[in-house]
Amino acid sequence: MLDNRLKKIAELVSGKGTAVDVGTDHAYLAAELITSGKCSRVIASDIKEGPLDSARHTVEKFGVQDKVELILSDGLEKVPLENVSDIIIAGMGGETIADIVSRIKDDNIRLIMQPMTKVELLRRKLYEMGYEVTEEHLVADGDKMYVIIVAENAGDWRQLTEFEALYGFFDNDELGNEYRKKEAQRLIKVSEALSGSGNVSGAQHFAALAYKMENGCDSVRINDIYSSLDTLYPFSLQDSWDNSGLLVENYGMECSKVVLSLDITRKVVNEASKKGAELIISHHPVIFEPLRTITRDSAVYELINNGIAAICMHTNLDISEGGTNGVILRELRKKYQLTGEPEPFEEIGGGRHYGWIIQLAEPICPEELAQGLKSVFSCEYVRMSRCSREISRIAFCSGSGGSMLGEALTKNCDALITGDVKHDVWVSANNSSVSLFDCGHFHTENIVLSELRRAIEERFPQLDIEIAEESIDPCKYV
Repeated sequence: MLDNRLKKIAELVSGKGTAVDVGTDHAYLAAELITSGKCSRVIASDIKEGPLDSARHTVEKFGVQDKVELILSDGLEKVPLENVSDIIIAGMGGETIADIVSRIKDDNIRLIMQPMTKVELLRRKLYEMGYEVTEEHLVADGDKMYVIIVAENAGDWRQLTEFEALYGFFDNDELGNEYRKKEAQRLIKVSEALSGSGNVSGAQHFAALAYKMENGCDSVRINDIYSSLDTLYPFSLQDSWDNSGLLVENYGMECSKVVLSLDITRKVVNEASKKGAELIISHHPVIFEPLRTITRDSAVYELINNGIAAICMHTNLDISEGGTNGVILRELRKKYQLTGEPEPFEEIGGGRHYGWIIQLAEPICPEELAQGLKSVFSCEYVRMSRCSREISRIAFCSGSGGSMLGEALTKNCDALITGDVKHDVWVSANNSSVSLFDCGHFHTENIVLSELRRAIEERFPQLDIEIAEESIDPCKYV
């Protein structure tokens, strides 16, 4: 009566109480659970009358209509959950299953799910809702493979990384290896499509995910990561007042999971801990001035308490060719047609400089440039000076570069793009008829994280690297 998929689901039902089959269709599973003696009562629901009529025919055929209750319901909306031990949701998209699960209020109910699509989304959502996957199985039926997930309320709440959600929890047997190989091939196609569209960082990320799908995740010495970063963004380039480097060690000085963030805040450390990361790499130093005390509300305390190391790359990342300002240059080149070679903006000696000066092939009005900068920096707001003349020659510097307005004027620039601009600088810009654009300290620097991930994944594809969800603008705009 049942195909391989439904047989496995029936096998996984605990039988400790009432089972609910959401989206029952023909009620074959419900009938099997009763006739086999696995359950004494089953509730079978569906959102449409047609499938329920088919279900009614099935339960009558097997003579179990007194033990199978049929309910017309959108998900679990009208399904009573008293004495329910198992909820089965099979044959739907992962997003739909996650939505149904989000409405369950009873923490003691066991979930058995078979998503047809977006399996990785469902896994991640389950952990966000406080569940953990206790079993996961692959079932072959003809040329198709189905993932069946069993989840229960978690004792310890944690988060899945993007890779963990893709990789899953089923065995590395012949069927599992075949499934993951197919997933790796799918991810390679995504990588190739991104590469073709010019998204180099995204292409490398999906190539690294594909690598891990076939080879798994592995540990790397933190000192090896530091050395690799040092070749790309030499720590020796940092300004004299800066404090970039390996600022916090962990016990083993190894890691398999890395979280990237602009700032190391308590929320970022908490996220890294929940994801099992052993290293955070940030732009802003978590230790900048001498620490006279380490209080329990500090990020440094949280790093030490959770055994998480920290590498911080500040001015060395800003100055290096492929660093923060290099990424801005790349994105502006994508957005606008430039002419000539970029020139160094603020030169600080030793061949080092902050930012670049570019020349647009065609002049642009300030308002149009401001709108374009929103998409370049993924920011909702751009502050701009009250200047109306067209712009051709543009200086830019990430972070807080308002003090460089005089340099921009000296080098005959029509505009300066930066962040954190103070009131007196706005007055000076208006007096000088220069277009000044403040795209925010956060947005002009957070842009580097995807490139930083690309650089690390290119060298260490076995690492599970996440850009922190908590790497967010510390300001709200109302």
